[in-house]
Amino acid sequence: MTAAVEMPRVQECTVASCAYNRTNDCHAFAITIGSSDHARCHTFVEMPVRGGSEQLVAQVGACQRSDCQHNSDLECHAPAITVGSAMDLADCMTYQSR
Repeated sequence: MTAAVEMPRVQECTVASCAYNRTNDCHAFAITIGSSDHARCHTFVEMPVRGGSEQLVAQVGACQRSDCQHNSDLECHAPAITVGSAMDLADCMTYQSR
């Protein structure tokens, strides 16, 4: 049996065009961060409908940026993250290179 681990929450998302965003909160169940060149939110999707659940605030399910100081074994260990516009429309603003 494995123990459940609390994942970091998406504290704020300023990407209003994302289908999971409602009033700067991400309502996807979990998001994935990472790309070969920057800390992009792979869960970002631009659609005319809103998705996710209003009762949920997203958590970071996986992080592919092993060079981030908050990453251990491809899991995020930051207390919480913020998503916003940096190199791409939806990036992890909490990312910090080691």
